[in-house]
Amino acid sequence: MPRTWSGNSGWALTYARDRLTLAVDGAVEELVGADAARLRVARRWNGTCLVLEPADDAPRRRLTGVDPRDAREIRAAVTRIVTRGKLRDALALAAHREQVFHRLLATRVRKQRWIAHDDAATILAGLPRHADLLALLSPAERADLPRHLSADEQRALAFLAQDHLARVGAANDEILRRELIAGREFFARVERSPLTAEQARAVVSYDNRVRVIAAAGSGKTSVMVARAAYALRRGLTSPDRILMLAFNADAARELQERVDARLDALGLPHDGLRAATFHSFGLSLIAEATGRRPAIAPWVESGTDVEKVQEIVDRLRDSDLGFRFRWDLFRLLYGKVSGAPDGGDHDSYDPATGVSGFATYRGETVRSEGERLVADWLFLNGVDYRYEHPYPHNVADRAHGRYVADFYYPDADVWHEHWALRADGTAPFRGYAEAMAWKRRVHATHGTALIETEWHAILDHTGFEALARDLESHGLTLDWNPDRPIPGAEPLEHERLARLVRTFMTHVRSGALTRSALEERLASTPALDTPRTRLFLELYWRIHERWQEELAAIDAVDFDDMLRRAAELVERDPGLARWDLVMVDEFQDTSRARARLTRALLRGRGTHLLAVGDDWQAVNRFAGADLSVMTGFSAFFGLALTRRLQTTFRTSQTVADVSSRFVSRNPAQITKTVRAARGPGGAPVAVVRVERHDALAGAVEAHLRRLARESRGTVDVLGRYGFDRKLVPTVQLPGLDVRFRTVHRSKGLEADHVIMPNVTTGRYGFPSSIVDDPVLTLAMSADDGHRHSEERRLFYVALTRARQTVTVFTVAGRESPFVLELLEDPDVEVRGTSGEAEEVRVCAGCGEGTLVRRSGRHGDFYGCSTFPRCRETARVQPAGGTSR
Repeated sequence: MPRTWSGNSGWALTYARDRLTLAVDGAVEELVGADAARLRVARRWNGTCLVLEPADDAPRRRLTGVDPRDAREIRAAVTRIVTRGKLRDALALAAHREQVFHRLLATRVRKQRWIAHDDAATILAGLPRHADLLALLSPAERADLPRHLSADEQRALAFLAQDHLARVGAANDEILRRELIAGREFFARVERSPLTAEQARAVVSYDNRVRVIAAAGSGKTSVMVARAAYALRRGLTSPDRILMLAFNADAARELQERVDARLDALGLPHDGLRAATFHSFGLSLIAEATGRRPAIAPWVESGTDVEKVQEIVDRLRDSDLGFRFRWDLFRLLYGKVSGAPDGGDHDSYDPATGVSGFATYRGETVRSEGERLVADWLFLNGVDYRYEHPYPHNVADRAHGRYVADFYYPDADVWHEHWALRADGTAPFRGYAEAMAWKRRVHATHGTALIETEWHAILDHTGFEALARDLESHGLTLDWNPDRPIPGAEPLEHERLARLVRTFMTHVRSGALTRSALEERLASTPALDTPRTRLFLELYWRIHERWQEELAAIDAVDFDDMLRRAAELVERDPGLARWDLVMVDEFQDTSRARARLTRALLRGRGTHLLAVGDDWQAVNRFAGADLSVMTGFSAFFGLALTRRLQTTFRTSQTVADVSSRFVSRNPAQITKTVRAARGPGGAPVAVVRVERHDALAGAVEAHLRRLARESRGTVDVLGRYGFDRKLVPTVQLPGLDVRFRTVHRSKGLEADHVIMPNVTTGRYGFPSSIVDDPVLTLAMSADDGHRHSEERRLFYVALTRARQTVTVFTVAGRESPFVLELLEDPDVEVRGTSGEAEEVRVCAGCGEGTLVRRSGRHGDFYGCSTFPRCRETARVQPAGGTSR
């Protein structure tokens, strides 16, 4: 009902329909919404009045004669109009969207049709946040809000405060419950074996972005096949709008055959449903968009890409002496340098001198990487030198013992000290500067010639230029010969450096990285911005440019180029992405280029992505895979639903437990609880120790013969490297199908029994101690920082290929760090070749080696197997025990 107030000075104020109408001296002014705030009630010495702030440059008006009893009502009316004015449009929008949202949930639950995120998001788009609306109000306005809003408006405001996604989730839970009941027969028949509850849940969860975390042997392919069948059965799409992407031709072919067969068996149409590799799909997409199918460079298609890099390098070395010198400089001197003044891990030990350090080309052991660089440079220049040669004068005193210089040149009677100084002049430890000064005084006192070099200058090569001048000034001749026969340490071979370049190129091209992008990465990681890195990049871009020229010359592309081009075409023309349902297998191995193409295919509302994979089996980072695409799925593809397949149909529960505990030592992974479908139990994982490496083949053969007597079935011998094949006997054993594979090649496969024939420590051990070159971190995806993280996942892959037993062979004293971890597991047993249980003691000093018996000057003792890196020892007790 309207309400009118008036004053004795001739004004009248009427309140009706969320507006105030003020009549004064025949003029009428309406105050609506926030504009009502221009009117306020004020107290003056002569009574209560109304104050009207002007809307323009007019003067403020004061209206007297307000009844104090009316003042409270007028204030309330102004507050209500202002409050409602601030909220009116938002609440009207919310009221409308609430009806639409409620109708969506009710209709989908009734029809048992999954409520996809995009459907809900479209309704909720543009709605203000509840907190933001309240922030528009003053404390007084918020306090009186229930009196100011109608029941419908209060309901609309409450709707804004709700967790809408939780409501969608609750509705989808009900839809899921009903669908599992209604589709029970379908889920029992869609694959050869009935789907598990967790598989069926993944199939029915028909959201726009679904990530399926699938444990090894959990039937992820069944989920993909069943998702296609479910979409067709429920009329969610047609066969020609379903795309399945795999990572190799065999997997794509198997997927196509399997989905065709199952859809046939169910009487569902499948014409046009396509399973393809990313590469074949990208090529066809480009052909469709441009009318011309690009040609893949023959050296890429044939897998001879590293040989192509070598060919490019050879031509550059022949035509450019500067490139030749820089290539040889990097390969021979900087190829194995860590870049730190205190050096990396020692790789050599000289028992005659007791020096632990770094092997040189000449065959001695020096104490630091800087000294190795100098020694190798001298060797390659044909300079005769003596390492740590005694000084001829007796200069020992209370503070200093016998003096030996780093290098001595007998042909010139010149001494050489190599200082471990950083570019800022700082030394690696206290007292170093004083020792430098003392040595300089010794030479000055005795008149002996001293040459000096510093680590930072040697690292950026300027130190070698100065050293060359110094040596030549003393009459020594330098004869640089990179092809000089090397009797000592192995250099970085041309092929290995070419492989490093090709790996770097794969990541650069997959990530579409430019020179400026790499410069930005360098700027953000100062530790990498070294002369060594700069030298590598200088070489790399020359090779990269020649690679591009060779592609252009034959009008061809490589795979990374092709994937980038396909993604760009779809990004420019979303009409090329005609698929409603895209499914990607082995998603943990997705590269940035593949992820970009996948994202481009999700052209907007109504598209659905099902990505299936296992981060525990991500073992292709070196080949361009970026695990963060899977672990950070929502950041890359948008808000996603995650489903887990944690029931394995392959392994025993024992193997599932051992492998899960092993891989989970790396905490930077998605948590899973793997259950064996066959129930608890299973044979323990066995570790067999032999005394010598040359006994491995015999121990493997003896184990195979025992399996032939006691068991039947398939045996996969899984080596870390292809040369482990030599450990597999060629003899045919009745009842056993024995196959050798590398662990990488075993992904997706399984056998009754798994043998790992050479799980030892070392460069070609498992884990391999071959460290990725630090320059790769510029272009590669970031790893999780956990030591041996990818090798750990590779070991997990090997363990989880077994249906029945896993047997790990190692060498006493050379046990892999992974073996040492397994020894702590209650479901792992250790035995010798005789089959009897053995006790192994892990070194208490480093935790990375075992105690092995050795002989010394004072008799037998136990020493760490990682010596010289760890010098922990223990006494041999008469009863055979050990003590510290």
